[in-house]
Amino acid sequence: MRRLLIAIVFAFALWGPNGDALAVEPGEILKDPALEQRARELSKGLRCLVCQNQSIDDSNAPLAKDLRVLVRERLTAGDSDDEVIDFVVARYGEFVLLNPRLTYQTLVLWLAAPVLLVLSILTIYLAYRRRARQTRSKSTEKLTPEEQARLNELLEDS
Repeated sequence: MRRLLIAIVFAFALWGPNGDALAVEPGEILKDPALEQRARELSKGLRCLVCQNQSIDDSNAPLAKDLRVLVRERLTAGDSDDEVIDFVVARYGEFVLLNPRLTYQTLVLWLAAPVLLVLSILTIYLAYRRRARQTRSKSTEKLTPEEQARLNELLEDS
């Protein structure tokens, strides 16, 4: 019995979500498989404005459903993928894209992380060099004649 239970749990763990959209309802699915595939691809790139970290393809929110339906309506009307994306962006803004476009408005978003990484590495390198230089300069300092005499006295006493 225990082995059967372990096998069932293991089967469910392997079966799990297979990457297909779980939020798309049967009534939303288009009859044309090619259009449905395009709709799925577009939906995976659009952000759910309620959930914000999910695509509309994965979200069960009512707004995500409305956006999925909107995408399918635009595709059925004959719009290209770019036209559908442009329409949704014009309506909801660049934030609706999970992968924002590289424009002058999003340049900071795209460049901030690499610039901060380079600046951090440079700062660490310069701090390391300065500390190494200070350590070297302290170890090579010469003693004044008074300090040398005092050191000699201490060494003779011991």
